[in-house]
Amino acid sequence: MSETKTPALQYRFDGPDDAPVLILGPSLGTTWHMWDRQVPELTQQWRVFRFDLPGHGGAPAYPAGSVAELAERLLATLDSLGVQRFGYAGCALGGALGIELALRHPERIASLALIAASPRFGTADEFRQRGVIVRTNGLDPIARTSPDRWFTTGFAAAQPAITEWAVQMVRTTDPGCYIASCEALASFDVRPQLGGVTVPTLVLVGSDDQVTGPAEARTLVAGIPDARLAVVPGASHLVPVEQPAAVTDLLVRHFTTAWQPAYDSSTGQMAIVAAPAKPVLAAAPLQPAPIAEIAPAVVQPPATGRPDPYDAGLKVRREVLGDAHVDRALAQADEFSGDFQEFITRYAWGEIWNRPGLDRRSRSCVTLATLVAGGHMDELAFHTRAALRNGLTPDEIKEVLLQAAVYCGVAAANSAFKVAQQVIREETTPTE
Repeated sequence: MSETKTPALQYRFDGPDDAPVLILGPSLGTTWHMWDRQVPELTQQWRVFRFDLPGHGGAPAYPAGSVAELAERLLATLDSLGVQRFGYAGCALGGALGIELALRHPERIASLALIAASPRFGTADEFRQRGVIVRTNGLDPIARTSPDRWFTTGFAAAQPAITEWAVQMVRTTDPGCYIASCEALASFDVRPQLGGVTVPTLVLVGSDDQVTGPAEARTLVAGIPDARLAVVPGASHLVPVEQPAAVTDLLVRHFTTAWQPAYDSSTGQMAIVAAPAKPVLAAAPLQPAPIAEIAPAVVQPPATGRPDPYDAGLKVRREVLGDAHVDRALAQADEFSGDFQEFITRYAWGEIWNRPGLDRRSRSCVTLATLVAGGHMDELAFHTRAALRNGLTPDEIKEVLLQAAVYCGVAAANSAFKVAQQVIREETTPTE
């Protein structure tokens, strides 16, 4: 284990010192021990490098709020160890990290395996809502329901010790780092960029995965040139734990046959080698993959003059209020109200909420107080939700409303407390 310093990650090596390096990336809420069953066989050919996400497994709690930041921390750790080129296999968030590395630093990766991964993990609202629940209730509600997301029902019932290990693994994670990881997944969306992944890629998924299942896997295969698909029967999201032998076999076969040679630094070119025979990886006949969704091109503002703040405003508006709320507001806009929606997106969100002078927590405090003063209870409801997403706790929202009671009047605050109380109950009650 390393003596970690920010921004380095907590890590360990297993296997021969002179063997090629193979990195195993963990899923959100897990530690490097999720790969324990793969290590004995993988270390026969590779020097296996495992790491913990920040605040996971006792690692220092330096939150990283984006997949790109996690990638830079991993590369900084590898640079400090003299590791320049490696194979990479990652599960879920670890898979997102692998895609990021393949897109931004392809010269570092010899081969890639994406396990229970997706170019976009659910919706941003889902992960930010999970952050609200953790901030309010701690990690226990998430920990208790993790086996339902990670394992098939039969496996969880037959393996109570592994199920309890999974629960305790989540419980011992630093809440702030878990929330930051949720933010990283909320903002991760590389659907339009998948064609830029040029390293040999295996996409591996459990047949019963309800989190990032076969449909997401086929989207990856459709978008990544020459990617291959392997579907593991009888496995859910944490497939390396539930079906360790099958996953180990697939990883060995992939990294043995698909290891891209390094670039020649003197010529800037890569040696051309004969393509190895491709083993059949899919457990069932491969169905036609759907065409990956391509995001529309962003219209760039003119090169001269002040940039149009609309796009930045729409991004901030979605991050603060949630995709569902913004989609609903935009869908309801017609010829009469459409200009107003553009107005508030461009100026309220693109100009004011996007200014660097106050952080979003502070802006939420100011917004709540002014809405109480104006008696705007409908807006107070969705801005209470926004305040929770921006990091305010229920106790902090209560203090804002008490402050407003002094300066805006008891009657206004009384109405505000009723609205905020209902919203907080809805947003912070864990779903079983």
